[in-house]
Amino acid sequence: MPLLRTEEAVSFGAQPITVCQIVALARGEQKAELCRDPEFAERIESGLRLLEKLLEEDGVIYGVTTGYGDSCTVAVDRELVEELPLHLSRFHGCGLGRHLSCEASFATLAVRLASLSRGYSGVRLELLQRLVELLNHRIAPAIPEEGSVGASGDLTPLSYVAAALVGEREVYFGGELVGAAQALREAGLQPLTLRPKEALAIMNGTTVMTALGCLAYARAEYLTRLCSRITSLASLALKGNPQHFEEKLFALKPHPGQSEIAAWIRGDLKKRTGSNGSLRNSARLQDRYSVRCAPHVIGVLRDALPWMRRTLEVELNSVNDNPVIDGEEGRVLHGGHFYGGHVAFVMDSMKNCVANLADLLDRQLALLVDQKFNNGLPPNLSGSSGVRAQINHGFKAVQIGVSAWTAEALKNTMPASVFSRSTECHNQDKVSMGTIAARDCLRVLELTEQVAAAQLLAVVQALRLRLERQEVELNDLNSRLVEFYQQVAAGFPGVVEDRPLEGELRETVEQIRRQSWSLYE
Repeated sequence: MPLLRTEEAVSFGAQPITVCQIVALARGEQKAELCRDPEFAERIESGLRLLEKLLEEDGVIYGVTTGYGDSCTVAVDRELVEELPLHLSRFHGCGLGRHLSCEASFATLAVRLASLSRGYSGVRLELLQRLVELLNHRIAPAIPEEGSVGASGDLTPLSYVAAALVGEREVYFGGELVGAAQALREAGLQPLTLRPKEALAIMNGTTVMTALGCLAYARAEYLTRLCSRITSLASLALKGNPQHFEEKLFALKPHPGQSEIAAWIRGDLKKRTGSNGSLRNSARLQDRYSVRCAPHVIGVLRDALPWMRRTLEVELNSVNDNPVIDGEEGRVLHGGHFYGGHVAFVMDSMKNCVANLADLLDRQLALLVDQKFNNGLPPNLSGSSGVRAQINHGFKAVQIGVSAWTAEALKNTMPASVFSRSTECHNQDKVSMGTIAARDCLRVLELTEQVAAAQLLAVVQALRLRLERQEVELNDLNSRLVEFYQQVAAGFPGVVEDRPLEGELRETVEQIRRQSWSLYE
């Protein structure tokens, strides 16, 4: 399989890596490379020289000349030191559950490469280059989702990365699940023999949770945009009051993200003439909260995203394994940087904010389908009329499904980070649960994207009905809003006679995940 060809590569070891770069690498939009600066190579080599020196002097190095975790008091004979890394990768091969997506696996490779490229982990340039090659040849280790407590790092899931490097276990390659040795051979690569400390350096870090966090960040950020656009359409469909989003109003409570959301919706609702609309065109003096307070709900996540990104980027550019090999000062530092508390807090916080978006859209849909609250739209947004209306039910079942997805999303907001468990002979007696928090967050995102897909189709159906009744004129609406409406409506025929909507919902969910629509650039 050929290497990816892109105009610009992400260079590891040169400058800090960003969340956006991790996402681009995970999606295959950019390729990876190592920094070509001689100073970078020297930084990597200095750690190796220190390790070799200590081994020659029979120095005691955790995980190199000792056992792991609570077994750190067990000395390993010098003739067995070379075998120890392979044993570490093998006895951690006990993950269960579904495999992470290939996108998540590639993000994991990129995040681990970012940390190891700092030069404080005692690994070879050859190992770093092999991680680059796995990324560029699109060889994704098959990593089970379950089995990490988030300190001492993501040991079990990362053992599948170590295994792939030595040609063991399975990987996804060319769209198929194959043996790692086969994939390496077909890509023209040789399995590595891991040197002392290298398995520990690969496995003992916050990599999987951070990788999932980067992917979650990109999806959550897009949802703030999509939910704003959906709210604009919902306000139109419900004959809402556009004055709820006035600039002066939000200047009086100036949370930046909240104000940004209000500005987006305000822009959407401006007439082509530039007018903000007038109160007499609205059905109510004050809309219900799910429309009126949408900037306040979406804005919480929008305002949280900057610190979430900063925290994730500190983590992915950190040295987070143990021990730390400081070749420049000739020291081995033993600590606990594998603890994923910061990532766990970001993920627990993000899933709370995202689930609130699901709840917001669920309430908007409840208004749209209910004839008591939708200001003249037909029951359940059915496009059927006359006698045919008696047997057609439009979005009735979709609203039930949205209620179920929202309830599950809200249920998953319980913080994972408070469920620390003492394990490994009470050596790991306080752990972060960061990977579980990240997986929970991705599940909440998945459910919320399903809710957004359903509500998007519903608001398009509602606006179509208003247009058919000549209650709204496209020529009066903001051109950006019209363009978006037409893009979605082109692939979604109106619901007149009942039909199964599963296929259209699934396609809309995929469009959301692909971030198919450009929103508020």
